[in-house]
Amino acid sequence: MKASPNVQDSYSVLISIAGIVGIGVVVLVIISHVGGWASLAEQYRCPEPFTGANWNFQRGQFRWLAGYNNCLRVGADSHGLFISVFPLFRIAHPPLYVPWREISVTRKRVFWIRQVQLLLGHELKIPFTIRESLAKKLQTAAGSSWPAESGSTL
Repeated sequence: MKASPNVQDSYSVLISIAGIVGIGVVVLVIISHVGGWASLAEQYRCPEPFTGANWNFQRGQFRWLAGYNNCLRVGADSHGLFISVFPLFRIAHPPLYVPWREISVTRKRVFWIRQVQLLLGHELKIPFTIRESLAKKLQTAAGSSWPAESGSTL
């Protein structure tokens, strides 16, 4: 006995949805590893909810052009930098908390856009590039703990 066309259509839809979700998961895992998030998470996974100043829907770029456009929550307090991804995209991206003593800062300009590159982890040196406006907010929240800035390319 053959399944009715409606049942076959339902199976096709379910298989398509499962395929799309599966591809999404694979992409998130690849971006996490290529961009350096997975390496950072091994040392700097945030152990508890972050309560410092933070800003949602931020953008940033990690190594190898791994960009996170408007899906980051970025925060800071006097001890360190907090970064998390919007919950829907959190697969392979646990929240991070990197102490300021493990970060170096360089200001640069790409065309007309002023950016700040934070190198995360003294040994890892994973670049995290953000707009200058976000860096100013983080610097204010960090206070005197903000890392000394290295050479600028402005």
